[in-house]
Amino acid sequence: MRQLILDLLPDSPPTLDNFVPGGNEETLAALTGWLAGQLTDTAFCLHGESGCGRSHLLLASGFAYADAADNPALANVTAKQQLAVDNIDALDADGQIALFALFNQLKASGGQLLTAAPQPPAHLPLREDLRTRLGSGLIYRLQPLSDAEKAAAIATQAKERALKLSPEMISYLLRHASRDMRTLSMLVVALDQYTLEQKRPVTLPLLRELLSLEHTA
Repeated sequence: MRQLILDLLPDSPPTLDNFVPGGNEETLAALTGWLAGQLTDTAFCLHGESGCGRSHLLLASGFAYADAADNPALANVTAKQQLAVDNIDALDADGQIALFALFNQLKASGGQLLTAAPQPPAHLPLREDLRTRLGSGLIYRLQPLSDAEKAAAIATQAKERALKLSPEMISYLLRHASRDMRTLSMLVVALDQYTLEQKRPVTLPLLRELLSLEHTA
């Protein structure tokens, strides 16, 4: 998303409250219980396709966060009592050894390891001992939101801001914007700010104008 749009947005870090669960209520309830210490498993793995909210929930956990997509060797990642490692499918050989050791340290100390990947641990290209460790914990799939669920969430968020979005505008947003819910939510906020800046009512041409900022240099 272009910086011009981002400049319109307030800081809204991922939280459990601003995660749109859709059909993931059971997964969210299990994760919330595990985070609160109601479940004693060392590891909790979230898996699902891109845009389903994996990274949102890892960041919302409040755990020390590492992204294997950016740091495949997990260099300088230490066994914090609560550790979240994103995109574990991207770990290189050193990173897999490191995560295996981190799991063992956390298990011995009663810590928690939250991980995420597109597939469950058993289907990831990881060393067998690491797959076994991660597979011994809780494993939940995140289902992507349907278009109807996304449209309902956008309508709710717009209503909370007294922003009148017609079904036509919501449909246009779903067709022409990035389809992950966090980006769509950010665009609702951006549209609200943009209407105030421009001193113009919310219309489909105004929405098109805002989205065009993503594609202009």
